[in-house]
Amino acid sequence: MASNYDVVVIGSGPAGYVAAIRAAQLGFSTACVEKWLNKEGKTVFGGTCLNVGCIPSKALLDSSHKYLEAQHHFDLHGITTGKVGIDVPAMIARKDKVVAQLTGGVSGLFAGNKVTGIGGTATVTGPNSVKVVDHDGKEEVLEAKHIIIAAGSVPIDIPPTPVDQDTIVDSTGALEFTAVPKRLGVIGAGVIGLELGSVWARLGSEVTVLEAMEGFLPATDRQVAKEAQKLFTKQGLDIKLGARVTGSKIEGKGAKKTVTVNFTDAEGEKTQTFDKLIVAVGRRPFTQGLVADSVGLEVDERGFVKVNDQCATSVPSIFAVGDAVRGPMLAHKGSEEGVMVVERLAGKQTQVNYALVPSVIYTHPEIAWVGKNEEELSAAGVEYNVGVFPFAASGRALAANDADGFVKLIADKTTDRILGCHIIGASAADLLQQIVIAMEFSASAEDIGLTMFSHPALSEAVHEAALAANGHAIHIGNRKRR
Repeated sequence: MASNYDVVVIGSGPAGYVAAIRAAQLGFSTACVEKWLNKEGKTVFGGTCLNVGCIPSKALLDSSHKYLEAQHHFDLHGITTGKVGIDVPAMIARKDKVVAQLTGGVSGLFAGNKVTGIGGTATVTGPNSVKVVDHDGKEEVLEAKHIIIAAGSVPIDIPPTPVDQDTIVDSTGALEFTAVPKRLGVIGAGVIGLELGSVWARLGSEVTVLEAMEGFLPATDRQVAKEAQKLFTKQGLDIKLGARVTGSKIEGKGAKKTVTVNFTDAEGEKTQTFDKLIVAVGRRPFTQGLVADSVGLEVDERGFVKVNDQCATSVPSIFAVGDAVRGPMLAHKGSEEGVMVVERLAGKQTQVNYALVPSVIYTHPEIAWVGKNEEELSAAGVEYNVGVFPFAASGRALAANDADGFVKLIADKTTDRILGCHIIGASAADLLQQIVIAMEFSASAEDIGLTMFSHPALSEAVHEAALAANGHAIHIGNRKRR
């Protein structure tokens, strides 16, 4: 017997659960299917982000940063303590508690908005049909006027380092260490690798990051990337660029297991031995086997569902959002796509502005950016002005002993319209959002410069960078003057 809905959403990560809730708010009868099981074998909503991604990693980042502060920086504030220790199992337990609270919150939101949450594995069998097999093997057919694929993504495996979730782990396994590894290897100097490497480096691991690419953080502004590499190296991350991993071998037993990694760089073949190895080389869409071939859904060679700017697929009744489609694999991007799809189903004219998707790396200092960087603008032949303001000149940052980094704002040379903003420093993600809003309204650097900012606040660095773009910075010399 089939159940009928207006909308069936496959996946309950930030793209899926937000789409489901908004659909229900708009009056659609809605179901959301999720295959994820928690450690107790129960269905939990929230997807990768809440269960093994954004949220647990940030919990560990915050815990490890507090430990580092207590161990090395409290004395600068006149605070004295005894010997500071770290209870890793307690830290992991706190992380699990945060996860449980938030995933339970999604279940509560489903109940409050009358979304039917269904546990099991979904397969799209027709333009309006989804087969669900629950974890006991029972099948159910859901008939839907509209289907939204929000199945998310999974870590990429590489043949030289097969993951066993013990000695060689992916980003999920790296959240479950029960002790601080003395020697930790990380393959990949992207967002995930740097964040997880930072967690364990703060807790005492000797961390080596092996990155195959010759350039560091190629997606970021070069000035920001250079500063980040300097600061991360100072923090103890040994970042080896142009290091291509060719093989690995696990030796020993039990707690004495180690893994020797073979890699090549500009100097030739090398080996390095670690107690744990994290493989963080990116993620791939989780779409294989999700849709029956007979449906005729178009998928590209990398597994991404082909969609247009409104996330419509080649099948009129089926949409796809989040990590399953083109663009950055970011929770907030997926959420906005989910909202866009269901609001358009309700007759609204919502559209995601893909030119203004903010990106963040939650290391310390944070790195955040939106819009274009200097390299992109130069390549396109666009003339621009740049304003840079260092946190070392911020009273609030100095008072907090957190003055690394800077704010960089780029504006069109002719129109003064803001083209991009790039921040490395404390609270970079929150500071950047001010410029994201400004850019949504086509603001100019002068608009930001004429806006009053509270003092003392970190956001004054944004104000000064905007002033500097036109040669008007008050608290530091200007890079460019008119």
